[in-house]
Amino acid sequence: MLDADFFRRWMTATAASVDREAKRLTALDSPIGDADHGSNLQRGFTAVMQALEKEAPQTPGAVLTLAGRQLISTVGGASGPLYGTLLRRTGKALGDAGEVSEDEFAQALRAGVDAVMTLGGAAPGDKTMIDALAPAVDALGDGFGAARAAAEEGALATTPLQARKGRASYLGERSIGHQDPGATSSALLIAGLAEANGE
Repeated sequence: MLDADFFRRWMTATAASVDREAKRLTALDSPIGDADHGSNLQRGFTAVMQALEKEAPQTPGAVLTLAGRQLISTVGGASGPLYGTLLRRTGKALGDAGEVSEDEFAQALRAGVDAVMTLGGAAPGDKTMIDALAPAVDALGDGFGAARAAAEEGALATTPLQARKGRASYLGERSIGHQDPGATSSALLIAGLAEANGE
């Protein structure tokens, strides 16, 4: 069973990897976005960590709802609302339970990914964070390690795609050949799950 501590570890692992990879995320964002994806997420997850320390939520749902709220209020551009919606919707789906099963979490995360697809209007293949998140959710039934591998594969697979949503879509064919920064940071988020589970 997964408790609030597990979800705090997930956010901590993600914050650490965003910190480590911020320059790379911004470099990926430079040719096809605003060159601020790494710094924006870094600021957001720093705020998440501060809020979790201050408020110490006691349930898995509360941890993710608080994290999502922080990301929406501190991250500029599209990624704040998208990441915030992902975590808030997942947290809401988990409800007030003190512990959740991996299966319940997988269903809740799917609800979160669906909410992001609705908000951003993106589908798999559009060269967005969905290209990492959708395969990760599909693979969660086989464990966190499988989800991490699926997300990383999904992020890499965005390179040859032409962007159909978001800022990169304005570039048309010039977006081809660049790995999507949102899919890349989403893969870091999913990798954080495996790390939180000691994998």
